[in-house]
Amino acid sequence: MRLSFNLKKYKITIFKTPKPQTSMKALKFNLALLVFVCILFTSCSSDDDGIYFEKLNETKIEYSEIELEILDLVNDYRVSKGLESLEKMNFISSVAKSHTYYMAETGKVNHDNFSERHEKLVVNANAKIVGENVGFGFNSAEGIVNAWINSEAHRLIIEKPEFTHFGISTEKNIQGRNYFTQIFIKR
Repeated sequence: MRLSFNLKKYKITIFKTPKPQTSMKALKFNLALLVFVCILFTSCSSDDDGIYFEKLNETKIEYSEIELEILDLVNDYRVSKGLESLEKMNFISSVAKSHTYYMAETGKVNHDNFSERHEKLVVNANAKIVGENVGFGFNSAEGIVNAWINSEAHRLIIEKPEFTHFGISTEKNIQGRNYFTQIFIKR
């Protein structure tokens, strides 16, 4: 329908568009499509089952002798305190490795960019809590673990009962000094 008015200087035209006729068939189709899309995006999330986390632990990591000793010594210490031993998770070790390389390159022991490692573990390993110990200069697993245990802040991380998994990384810098990153998570 079209209405037109002509008032001396102004011409006004009004169009009235007819209401679209939505058929019941089209409405049912749109509803079915919406339900399908909702199911598609909610039923296939990666944290629905353990399969995704098994794949995370399949991350290829080759542990050095000192790294395996550190993991064993930390678990032995936790058990001696009546705490649960922690499960080694390769994905955590791969996250720790990137920070250990960074420290060895910069020559500084630090927790730089911890928020990025934390976020990566929250998103990819379903971490609820993340803790980190770093160190440098020790030539043995006993040396670094004893240093962490003798430091209250580091010891409290090792003794946190909520932690369930951990990972480790060691790297030598060009002068041959060891750098260490150990990360703990609660899943």
